[in-house]
Amino acid sequence: MSDKEFPIDEVKNSIKQILLEPEIRFCGLVDYNGELISGEIKSGIILLENDQRRRQMFQELAHRVANRTGFDANLGRVKYSSSRREKVVMMSFPLGRYVILVIAEPHVNIDRLGWKIINKLGKQWSEFQGF
Repeated sequence: MSDKEFPIDEVKNSIKQILLEPEIRFCGLVDYNGELISGEIKSGIILLENDQRRRQMFQELAHRVANRTGFDANLGRVKYSSSRREKVVMMSFPLGRYVILVIAEPHVNIDRLGWKIINKLGKQWSEFQGF
């Protein structure tokens, strides 16, 4: 998928839908350079990292997602990845040269939330059949 074909408006709408989930704190689209293309913080949420640390987090995320493709031929593409931390859950959903980053409350059921997000993302993940 080239940058010209990338459905940015569709993804922005998906981000708004994902933010409707009560346990979501942040949802954003990050490019392969680690730049935040579009994203929103849920109203009333105080972020735990400052702007500089968030930018570093986005860059590290882009790097990690790019490095995961080495096993795609044998294991299949990554549909999502998650990390449970003490204060938040972070989930990433690769989409070509982009990644959707979701930050949620620490008590969430990761698999249940992952399925909800995949359903909200729509056709990019439509071939995903589960575990």
